[in-house]
Amino acid sequence: MKKALSIMLALIMVIGLFAACGKTTDTTTPASPGTTSQAPTTSSEAPAPQPAAEEGKVFNIYAWNEEFKGFFEKYYKVPEGITVNWIINPSDGGVYQDKLDAALLAQESAAPDEKVDMFLAEADYILKYVNSDFTLDVSTIGVKEAPTMYKYTVQAASDANGAMKGVSFQCCPAALIYRRSIAKDVIGTDDPVKVQEALSDWSKFDAVAAQAKAKGYYMTASYVETYRTFSNNCSMPWVDSNNKLQFDPMILAWIKQAKEYLEKGYTLPAGIWDDEKNQQMFKTGKTMCFFGPAWYYNFCMGNAMDPEKGCYGDWAICQGPQAYFWGGTWLLAPKGTDNPTMLKDVMDAFTINEEICSNLVKNEMQFSNNSAVNEKFANDPNYGNAFLGGQNDTAVFVELAKNIRFEHKTPYDQLLNENITGVFLDYFKGNITEEQAYQNFYKFVNEKYPAIITP
Repeated sequence: MKKALSIMLALIMVIGLFAACGKTTDTTTPASPGTTSQAPTTSSEAPAPQPAAEEGKVFNIYAWNEEFKGFFEKYYKVPEGITVNWIINPSDGGVYQDKLDAALLAQESAAPDEKVDMFLAEADYILKYVNSDFTLDVSTIGVKEAPTMYKYTVQAASDANGAMKGVSFQCCPAALIYRRSIAKDVIGTDDPVKVQEALSDWSKFDAVAAQAKAKGYYMTASYVETYRTFSNNCSMPWVDSNNKLQFDPMILAWIKQAKEYLEKGYTLPAGIWDDEKNQQMFKTGKTMCFFGPAWYYNFCMGNAMDPEKGCYGDWAICQGPQAYFWGGTWLLAPKGTDNPTMLKDVMDAFTINEEICSNLVKNEMQFSNNSAVNEKFANDPNYGNAFLGGQNDTAVFVELAKNIRFEHKTPYDQLLNENITGVFLDYFKGNITEEQAYQNFYKFVNEKYPAIITP
């Protein structure tokens, strides 16, 4: 029954979606320096709104991890009389979407204390929910697009008619994150400008990978590490307007690189979240490069920050071979919420409250979705990130954010991106032929999404 409900919701949500998927957007730029948002409150917490008498007493939030939960509990003051209930399910394998879909389908008949009041979504599948009748135009509850929001975050949360269905609390330009000490040993410098010169395209990156190998290092700790750098530069979606599966040249380029890097020992056969990869973040690790946005080292590089085994301060960032972005978390408004006052207040708190956004940057190593706040830190000569040896990462991300494009997205992206990397590993290891790997991928697609036409 749950599977049937999920399929039903997916079909409903996909209707009308591909008209929007075909659209592209120009390179986005943040609001100009000096643009102001609402005045900050006198506290790092948002003001506690008084809920209307008819609103619910339980605020249910659906999420796939505890990243935003931590920020919420630290910086947001829940109105008196309201209990916040977190429903958290893992993202892997589409579990989170399945659970959320079932809840949204039952929203109309759900008891007041069980209604979904807010849910989180990622870039890989946000359009599935935005282009559906299960989400609410947030202008109806008083949430407006602020001039300090990065344009792509608004575009990603808007349906084909331009109605904004939610907001993002973060902007996610991504970078190459490298070990300073290893960079010094391999290319003779740890200076971000000079490292960027040495790694500014994939040919140079390959050449340095060979140098790193010769000195006993890995270039990356996972064969999947560079995947998002390629996939976020695709020129066409995974599924075309005729529902046919297609492989962008960038996906093919990643397949070629992953095969070569494993064969030559430039990387490890570990998944993107595997412990084997994470072990390489310790001081004893032998890996030079990792890839990710600010949330990556904030939320995923705990080993590097370990007080005893880590290497805090031995890191820096630069753009790397290609500009790209990875992920992001959007706060979406479900139709039928019985807590619209608090929902609006949460969305405003994490986007236009300058003090909260500033705390996300300086305390949490985030890159906020408030360009005025980011510009303030980028232009502060005294600001630096201790994890990155004092480098002003916000200044780097302000520039990288100008390259973000949100385009060529489909509702299938999460599972297609997750599974192509796993399915092809046997080919990369030499256990099956390349043709067998493609056939295995087609089999997965046919079973998960029967409507998609495979070769």
